Parts: sequence; C-alpha cells; structure tokens
Amino acid sequence: MRRILLATLDAAAPALAVRRALTLRRQTLRVDGRLYDLRRIGRVVAIGAGKASVPMARAVREVLRGRLDSVFVVAPSPEPGRAKSGIAVAAAGHPIPDRRGMQAARHVLQLASSLGKDDLLIVLLSGGASSLLPLPVAGLTLVDKQRTTQLLLRSGATIAEVNAVRKHLSAIKGGRLAAATPASVLTLILSDVGGDDLGVIGSGPTAPDRTTFLDAVRIVRHYGLWGRLPVAVRIHLVEGLAGGRDETPKPRSQIFRRVQHAVVGNNRLAVEAAAKAAHKEGYESVLLDTFMTGEAGQFGRWMGELGKELARRTTLPGPVCVLAGGELTVTVRGSGTGGRAQEFALAAALVIQGTLGVWVAGFCTDGRDGPTDAAGAVADGETVARGKRKRMDASRFLRKHDSYTFFKKVGGHIKTGLTGTNVNDLYVLMVSNR
Repeated sequence: MRRILLATLDAAAPALAVRRALTLRRQTLRVDGRLYDLRRIGRVVAIGAGKASVPMARAVREVLRGRLDSVFVVAPSPEPGRAKSGIAVAAAGHPIPDRRGMQAARHVLQLASSLGKDDLLIVLLSGGASSLLPLPVAGLTLVDKQRTTQLLLRSGATIAEVNAVRKHLSAIKGGRLAAATPASVLTLILSDVGGDDLGVIGSGPTAPDRTTFLDAVRIVRHYGLWGRLPVAVRIHLVEGLAGGRDETPKPRSQIFRRVQHAVVGNNRLAVEAAAKAAHKEGYESVLLDTFMTGEAGQFGRWMGELGKELARRTTLPGPVCVLAGGELTVTVRGSGTGGRAQEFALAAALVIQGTLGVWVAGFCTDGRDGPTDAAGAVADGETVARGKRKRMDASRFLRKHDSYTFFKKVGGHIKTGLTGTNVNDLYVLMVSNR
C-alpha cells in the first residue's frame, strides 16, 4: 500500500508535470502545439495560486531560463510567506479564505491589469486556488464570503456547485482575471476536478463561465442554505438575477481568443500510476472508469461489499487491487472531526469487519483530508475489532462524522504532511486470497 501511494504522489509531482508540458528552444516556447515567439513578447509575468503553486512556479522559472520578469504565487498558510529563488510567495488561508488571501488576490489582479497587449501572463492553477484568491465583488465583505464558503462546504455540495456560487460573488473568478488584462494568457493547470472542467478548476479565473446567477441561486436553495446566507450575499444574487450585476464572461466572449489552457496533470494520470505500482507488486489491477463523487460513506460501504465478495471467491487467479479516483463529499450532521478519505475508510471497515485478506484506503493527494493532519486512512478486517477493544464503537463514530478521532485512537492514519500537489483522491481496495 505504501508503494502504491508513493507512486500516486510521484505521478502528481507538479514540477515534473510543468516541465513535461513546456519546451523552450532558442526563443520559442511551445505548449500543447502552440508557439510563443518570446522575441515578439514584451514582459513575461507568472502568477499562481494553489497547493502546488510554488513547485509549478519554480519549474516555469527553470524552463524559461531567466526570461521571466516576475513571479508571484499564493500558497496555503503553512507555506512560508517569503521569496523563494526569485519567486514571491504569499501565504493565505485554506479551505476558508482569509484577509491575507484577499490582499494577495488584489495584488494578482493589479499585476494582470498592469500588462499590455504585447505581454504574456502565465497563470498557474492547482487545487485550493479558489479559497486562496478571495476577492469579493463590490458590496460584499470577506466575512460574507467566509460564511458562504463554510455553509457550502458543510452542505454536501459538489466542488462544481461550490465554485458556481463563488464565481458569482468574486471580482477575479469566472473569467474575470482574463478580462482584467489585455495581455496574452497562458494558464497551466494541475487539475483537481473530475473531467478537468476549466470553469471549475480554481473557479476558472481565466476560463469562460457557463454558469449564471440563476444557477448560483438554485444551488443554495437546493441545499437549503438561502435563509442562512449573509443578507448582502442574498441581495447581490437577487440583483444579479434582475440584471443589476454583470454576469461572468461567457464562452463566446472574444476575451478568450487570447487565452490558452493546458492541463499538465490530473487525477487519471495519478490513478494509472497507482495501478502500475499495484501490478508490479503482483496484484491484478482494476480501474473504475468513473471519477467518483457523492457521499464518502456510501462509496466506502460499496467498496467494502465488493471486497467481501471478492474475498469469498475461490476462483481468483491471484491478488486483486481495485482503484478509483475522485473527490467524495461528507454531509456533516455531527460535531466530529474527519474528512472524506477517512470517512470512506471507516465506512468500508464496518463492512469488511472479520474478513481476512481485505484492505481499503482513502488517500488525499494534497496530504490533508479535511481540517486534519492526516492524508487519509487504511483499514482491514480487524479495524473495527481493534476499536472495540479500546471501547470505541466504529458505527457511532461514523454517525458523528468523527473518523479522525477513531483512527487516531485505533490506528490506521496515513500521514504525509502537505505534499505540494493536489489531483484529488485515490481510493484503494486490495484483496488477497492467499
């Protein structure tokens, strides 16, 4: 399991992903078949946000060999807020935006708007960019956005739904960053979104937005949040519905004729690397094609049932490893501490209890599962029994969404520290009938 998880992280290494995507020969930069003649370009400025922004920026600086005029990126708060090898790094809050992030977002917008039509703006996006670049539109405060973000994250809404609302409360998301500059824009993306939807990744600051104010209102109503939103947010959304607020730039806008997007890494590549590592260890690898979403507990139970069924079979040719990528959600109804990967593992543990030769693991590639210091958890057929010996009822901890406390006491946490990357999650089922 350790080697499978390490292979996943290697495949998601942001610096390697950027270097694979960029080629500089003489004064010509090549990205996905598109050429940039640097002799015809004035200033080249790189800005970025996300959990992988620092290594991505470092790789761009290495490839361009001193051609960059300046680099400014925003990273989660554990990242020291200081210059690194010519890269200016601002620290900001994640997953709840903070004032540092708002100041950094304002600086990003100012840098973009200072460029001319002959300049090149390189934008580096990775997981967490939405939270790290909070810039409320006129009439809203940072507190309004913090409250709204907290409600959405605890509601069970998907990341696409959360970002659809964020884009309509922001002065920088939903294509507004691209609209703020006359320069050519090259956006390099380490995707943390299933299907690599450009409008969802980082809330699409340089991408066209297909969602509307109506979509945003429908989402908050669907999750029963309308009456709990700050009054200023409700007023803003209603004004947007009435045409009193500008919509985000849409796909047909001419703004995007000078914008290129290149996805340099994603969840699928990481899961495929995990499958190769499992095969190397002697397991028959099976990849689930679907990018998994939905409730973590429900998918954990499904994977647990699959493990029990495979363990019963006497005709298996050898060990089997089932792998899936995705980003599950947890609709919080208790006051416990946990995350989607740990909840997945705990739900599966309850199903496979007493079954020998079955292991499950949920793993967040950024190294942080929810508001905890664990990247996820691994469980086997003895996990629930180990909990009982410590007088810990796994079912009760699952109902309270307190998976972190359970695994902390019983064992099974996966801890990596912040990894400097994020391509969503890996979910693993290993069955050995030997």
